Amino acid sequence: MNTQKTLRDSIKFKGVGLHTGCNVNMILEPAKENYGIKFQRIDIEKSPIIAANIDFVNETQRSTTLEKDGIKIVTVEHLMSALYALGVTNVLIKLDNLEVPILDGSAKYFVEGIQKVGLKVQNAPLKIIKLPDSIQYTDKESGSEILFVPANNFTLSVVLDYENPVLGTQYAEIRDFDNYPEEIATCKTFVLLTELEKLSQADLIKGGDLHNAIVLLDRDDIKVKDIKKLAHLLGKDDSDIQVNGNVLNNCELQYYNEPARHKLLDVIGDLALIGMPIMGHIITKKPGHKLNTSFAKILKKAMKEQEQKPKQFDLTKKPLYDIVDIEKMLPHRYPFLLIDKVMEITDNGIIGVKNVTMNENYFMGHFPSNPVMPGVLQIEAMAQAGGIFSLSKVKDPHLYSTYFMKIDNVKFKRKVIPGDTVVFELNLISPIRRGLVHMRGKGYVNGVICIEAEMLAQVVKDREEKN
Repeated sequence: MNTQKTLRDSIKFKGVGLHTGCNVNMILEPAKENYGIKFQRIDIEKSPIIAANIDFVNETQRSTTLEKDGIKIVTVEHLMSALYALGVTNVLIKLDNLEVPILDGSAKYFVEGIQKVGLKVQNAPLKIIKLPDSIQYTDKESGSEILFVPANNFTLSVVLDYENPVLGTQYAEIRDFDNYPEEIATCKTFVLLTELEKLSQADLIKGGDLHNAIVLLDRDDIKVKDIKKLAHLLGKDDSDIQVNGNVLNNCELQYYNEPARHKLLDVIGDLALIGMPIMGHIITKKPGHKLNTSFAKILKKAMKEQEQKPKQFDLTKKPLYDIVDIEKMLPHRYPFLLIDKVMEITDNGIIGVKNVTMNENYFMGHFPSNPVMPGVLQIEAMAQAGGIFSLSKVKDPHLYSTYFMKIDNVKFKRKVIPGDTVVFELNLISPIRRGLVHMRGKGYVNGVICIEAEMLAQVVKDREEKN
C-alpha cells in the first residue's frame, strides 16, 4: 500500500564506525506521520537533528556523509538501504557519535532488527513520483554511468566493471524488495588489497577488520610479510590473517557476484536520501557514492519540476465503465448521479470523470450569475467514484450500497465551473476490511488539483435478487 510506515518499537544497535573507528550506540525510534527519516547526535549539546536528505550530502569518499551546521553523520548508506527496502518512511535515529555502526559490513542486522519489531502502517500517503522521461548521467572523471528509465515498478540493475581481473565483470539486479533481506542485505562491503594502504593513509577504515569487510586479493605476488605489513598499518597486528583463494580471510563469498550485490545495496541507500520511493528502472555501471548521490540530486530536481506540472490523464481512450455501466452499479439517478465514466480501476485505486455543464440543475441557484459547482457536490462526486471502486470488488454489486462514515482533510483548491471536466483519482489508504473502505482522493481540472479529501465508507449488502 502507498502509505507511510514507522517502527512498532525502538531498536538498539552498538558497534564501531568503519572509517572513524569510533564506538557508537544507536537507537531507532518510531516517528509520527510525515516526520521522515532523521538523525540526531545526542552526544552534542542541544542534540542537533539532521534530516536524511540528499541536500546535506557533503562527502562521498568510500561512504556517504551528511553534514549540517558543522555536524556530521558518516556512513549512512547501509542503514538507509535497509529502511528504504523494508518501507520505513518515518524514524528518528539517535547516535552518541558521528558514524553509523558498520556491524558486519552489510545491512543484515539492520534488516533483522526492523523485522523483529515490525512495522506500523500510518494514516498518511506516501509520495511516489513517476517521471515521464529517461534521465542519464555520466561521471566523466570515473567513467561511471547511471540511467533512469520510466516504469511502473522499481527495478535496479548494477554492472560492476572496474577492469580488474579479480572482480571481472559482475551483474546484480533487484525487482522485488521481498528478496532484499536474503539476497542483498547480507552482502558485505568489499575492498581491494591494493587499496588498503591508500585508505589508511587517507585516515579512513579505522574500524575496518576481516569481520566487517571482504578484502579481495588483486595481486598475484602477495606474501605473508606483505599481509603482516598491512595488518600493522591498520593496527591489526594480532589478527589471524590468512589467504583463502582470492579473499584475504577465512570467509568465502556468499555469492559469486557479492561485490555487485553490495554495490546495489549502496545505490539503494544513497538514492533513499531523495526522501521518496522511485518508480522506474535504474541501470548503473561502475556505481560509487559520488555517482549515486549526484544522480539522486538530479532525480530530486526532476521530481520537483514534475510536481509543478499539471497532471496528465488520457481521456481519449475507451472508458472502463460508461454511464450505462455505472447505472448498473450505483443506485443514484438524475440529478444525483455525478460520475459520467470510469477510466481505470486498479487493485488500489480508481480514476473517474465528471463533465460539468451549464445544464446541471444546481446552477439555477448556485450562483445564477456566477455558476460554481458546490463543494459538497464535488465531495459527493468523489465519493461516488470511491463507491464504484468499492462495488467493483464485490460480486453482484447491484445488491450493495456504499455509505459514508467519515470525511477528513477536505481542501478546495480552485472553483469548478461549467465547461470543466473533473478527473477524480482515489487510492486506498489501507486494505479493505469488513467492508470498510478508506480512500484518499484528489480532483483535477486541466491537471490542476481542485479538491482533495479523505473518506471512509462502508459497503453493505442491503438488497436481494428479485424473482
